[in-house]
Amino acid sequence: MTSMDKRGKDDELLSPSNSLLTIIDFQPLQVNSIGSMKHADLINNATMVTRVAKLYKLPIILTTVRANGKAENDTIPSIKKVVGDFHPSYDRTTINAWEDKEFNRAIKAPNRKKIIIIALWTEACLTFPTLDAIKEGYEVYPVVDAVGGTSTLAHQTALRRIEQAGAHLITIPQMLCELQRDWNRTETVTGFNKLMTENGGFTTM
Repeated sequence: MTSMDKRGKDDELLSPSNSLLTIIDFQPLQVNSIGSMKHADLINNATMVTRVAKLYKLPIILTTVRANGKAENDTIPSIKKVVGDFHPSYDRTTINAWEDKEFNRAIKAPNRKKIIIIALWTEACLTFPTLDAIKEGYEVYPVVDAVGGTSTLAHQTALRRIEQAGAHLITIPQMLCELQRDWNRTETVTGFNKLMTENGGFTTM
């Protein structure tokens, strides 16, 4: 049982060396307007995605819209706690984050072509940067169980639109397994088991 060497940045699958996570507009007002998922589930799932990214040391690009430095408009506390209070966050006026200069520079800076994305709402702040990133040659992976729209119809229609444009829809367990991929990568196995168990999955022997 000999594992092959880790693949490089040209790996077809998501890996800790070729991927980043962007978290867009997980703010109280946006969360409270979601109609396609229970708010508690959305918060738990988005926080889980953030914890997965931290476990595998992915760059995290955090952004808000019109927070204006007010704590009540900032990213929700459960996500902020994971990324850390001093992690950079880019506040915007643009609905489409891709059209904000600071965010655009930040997401391109790590030079990683696979963008894992969670954003509110699915039909706007997820869809628009996803379409723009794909057009510029990026591979975009929306985590579908950690995003939501103003209604189930709006959410599902937006997912169809971005999938038709080339987005790669994934779930939290798929993201977690794809980043881990080999039990010989022992430094993250304990964290993997903890997160998968909390997500209702399984533990390894």
